[in-house]
Amino acid sequence: MDKTTQAQAPTDRPAPAAGVVPTAYGWCSWHQGSAENVRLIYAHEQGSGPGGGTFACEPCREENKLVPFADQP
Repeated sequence: MDKTTQAQAPTDRPAPAAGVVPTAYGWCSWHQGSAENVRLIYAHEQGSGPGGGTFACEPCREENKLVPFADQP
C-alpha cells in the first residue's frame, strides 16, 4: 500500500515545540532521589541477563562533572 494513502493514527499529544528537549523524570543515583531531567551516565551490560543503568540529574551532573552516556566519545 502506498504510504501517502494510509491513515495516520490520531495522537492526543501536541507536537513538541522546535528546539525543546523532552524532560525525563527518574531516579538520580548520585543524590539517591527522584529528579527531573535525568540522563544515563553508565550502562551496565550483562552477557546473559538484563543490564541496567546509572542515571544522574542535571545538578549532580554539573557538581560531579559527569558526562551523559550519549555524549561520551
